[in-house]
Amino acid sequence: MRPQKVDHEHLMSGLMSVLRANGFEGTSMVAISEATGLKKASLYYRFPGGKKEMVEEVLNHVKSWSVKHISDVLTNKKNSPQKRLGVVLDNINILYDGGRRACILKSISTESGLPLFGTQIKEGFKLWIDAFTTLALDFGYEPQTAYNLAKESLVRIQGALILSKGLGDLSPFRESLESIEKSYLQKAI
Repeated sequence: MRPQKVDHEHLMSGLMSVLRANGFEGTSMVAISEATGLKKASLYYRFPGGKKEMVEEVLNHVKSWSVKHISDVLTNKKNSPQKRLGVVLDNINILYDGGRRACILKSISTESGLPLFGTQIKEGFKLWIDAFTTLALDFGYEPQTAYNLAKESLVRIQGALILSKGLGDLSPFRESLESIEKSYLQKAI
């Protein structure tokens, strides 16, 4: 049987949506098949390592996106720190659909997922922290303060995603992005 043709972006989008909703353990091959439009045989043809390989591919996809839309933007010294921050906050808003989507790294970092994917999850968060630290340094913050502000930015994003989901109210996510922006810009004033 020939594998079905599904483009990479559609496949990653389907995999991420089902993993966000169910986590690693809770995601079944039936759910993956429904989310991607591929039959189980086609999924195993494309990913002989099964669900674990699919998650690894999703994490690689997320890392590539994060490099392009977060890290490269925040560390590009051709633009002002204010411009870089604005672009990245817009990218984050799009990534999480205004607070409607859960973080894929959070969804996979459950007790069962962390032992399997802990290194990739840690690298994903570290990529964001390093990029936000560079931005804070460019705003003029001292190194330790810059690092702390970068970590706090991720905590605000992740916490706001959970709170927005739990309350059924997107305002905590929007407010967290505004708060992050104010934190960085206060040094520029």
